[in-house]
Amino acid sequence: MCGFVGFTDGRSPEEKRTIVEKMADRIVHRGPDSDGYFTDDVTALGFRRLSIVDLAGGNQPIFNEDESKVIVFNGEIYNHKELRVGLEEKGHIFKTNADTEVILHGYEEYGCDLFDKLRGMFAFVIYDKATGELVGARDYFGIKPFYYYKKDDVFLFASEIKGMLEHPDFVKEVNRSALKMYLVFQYSVFEETFFKNVFKLKPGHYFKYKDGVLETKPYFEIEYKKQDLGYDEHRRQIKEALENSIKYHQITADVEVGSYLSGGVDSSYVVGVARPDKTFTVGFDVQGFNETELAQEYSELCGINNYRRLITKQEFFDALPRVQYHTDEPEANLSAVPLLFLSGLASEKVKVVLSGEGSDEMFGGYNEYPETKGVKFYLALPGGLRRGMAKIAKKLPHFPGKNTIIKYSKPFCERYLGHAQIMDEEEANRILCDDLKDNITTTDVLRPYYEKVKDCDDVLQKMYIDMHFWLPQDILLKADKMTMANSLELRVPFLDKEVWKVASRVPSKYLVKGMRTKSIFRDVADEAMPADWSNRRKLGFPVPFSKWVLEEPFFSRVKEAFNKPEVDLFFDRAVINKLLDDHHKGVANNGRKIYNIYTFLIWYNVYFVEEANG
Repeated sequence: MCGFVGFTDGRSPEEKRTIVEKMADRIVHRGPDSDGYFTDDVTALGFRRLSIVDLAGGNQPIFNEDESKVIVFNGEIYNHKELRVGLEEKGHIFKTNADTEVILHGYEEYGCDLFDKLRGMFAFVIYDKATGELVGARDYFGIKPFYYYKKDDVFLFASEIKGMLEHPDFVKEVNRSALKMYLVFQYSVFEETFFKNVFKLKPGHYFKYKDGVLETKPYFEIEYKKQDLGYDEHRRQIKEALENSIKYHQITADVEVGSYLSGGVDSSYVVGVARPDKTFTVGFDVQGFNETELAQEYSELCGINNYRRLITKQEFFDALPRVQYHTDEPEANLSAVPLLFLSGLASEKVKVVLSGEGSDEMFGGYNEYPETKGVKFYLALPGGLRRGMAKIAKKLPHFPGKNTIIKYSKPFCERYLGHAQIMDEEEANRILCDDLKDNITTTDVLRPYYEKVKDCDDVLQKMYIDMHFWLPQDILLKADKMTMANSLELRVPFLDKEVWKVASRVPSKYLVKGMRTKSIFRDVADEAMPADWSNRRKLGFPVPFSKWVLEEPFFSRVKEAFNKPEVDLFFDRAVINKLLDDHHKGVANNGRKIYNIYTFLIWYNVYFVEEANG
């Protein structure tokens, strides 16, 4: 796992070298083992390396035989040995055993058709010295990050936004239009990030840049190709694909590979198949928020060493600025904080860990996918009646079922926004200052995606939305950034192209049965672990923030943040303070909304107040 930076401009190679070194230094946490640089009259490339494969010979940038092309690459290609054999048969000469060089020669041989041949997680840039063209790509599901800055004739790119801040032509400005949907979704949903003119290269996309012209195109799209082969055959295929993927993710390394372990089925299955020597777990010393004992028990059953620690509330709050710094954009998923501590714990023992991200999106695992009998009964009522009931419910004080009545009065494409929804557009507008209130809706954001699966069943539509929003823009973002903050590589064997080929064919009736989520996967997992583990309900990383913020000094800490001068640039001060005070008084549980606002203000302070003050 590594990080890269780069840019094009008219400066001399010497001037470029000074700038690109500063840019790479900003992301040294992604690669503390070594660095490398390339500059010419057109382009600068910088690289920070965390040595995993070909420890001695894999330093970057790497060149082809005649040094006409050069590459920087972040990720792992698990089928690089197989691809290399084919390329050598075609006459390509290799200088290293690194997977990076396979990408470079593969692009020489296959052009953009290479991207679909790669099995792994990746973000890379190839520079053709003869033509001055830059080509880059990001993996199928967005496991690895890729950002670029485009304004007039300035073009920069990097594994993390903070790396681009060191370029003298970078204009740092808040993209204020991103805030409203962030309040709704809890993460940045647009292609343009919270930094104006900084964009994410979408998963499954590549770009070409030459002479100031940038072109981006998809090379992979998520498509469901349902084919009922019978339950037993689908189960067999899933088992075979997962075991193969875990093997590849485990053996493609020249260092020890450990594994994260919670009390849930996903990480437990990975551990049950991989049988690493070490597992790692964190939790909170609060009832209902600690799975470390379950993880230790499971590790002992498997004969594996488990390392665990408990996080205090003081540690949680103190870590928030570091979390927001490393995520680059505001990130209000509470689990990012324990993930930072978990990564720190693991990095003391190993350089690579396996984890269970992607299982829920692949196999229908979220609790929101099936509908309860009560919801189904309510949905059977005429739409006009449901809308009328919702209108009345909105005016009443909170009562059990109020949110359900309101949510399920809406059309399907409006009521399911993905796994997380903190508030609706109306409340977001109330919270924002006047010049940020607008008419944009979640439907405006999601409609293009729902249109592509409008003929699919409800479960597949929900999974499709999560595959494009929740997974790459929240789950995988924090997974990459929190592990890299501790110079640790994270691998996600569920998010494998060969697993996807199998999972995309499984009919929904095998994924969700009644209220049992991820049904067929749980049956596969039964063979690798005790039933107690394969049937556990998904918890994620539960965090007792709503309780802690009621206490001192944390309530006062948040209160202070809600009343700093910069608050008025974004929020209605009176409204957000009422949210906080009502929560403190027990009038309403506003914990998640408070955390959403608080994390944004921390992010703004880290990048625009503290940095401005030196």
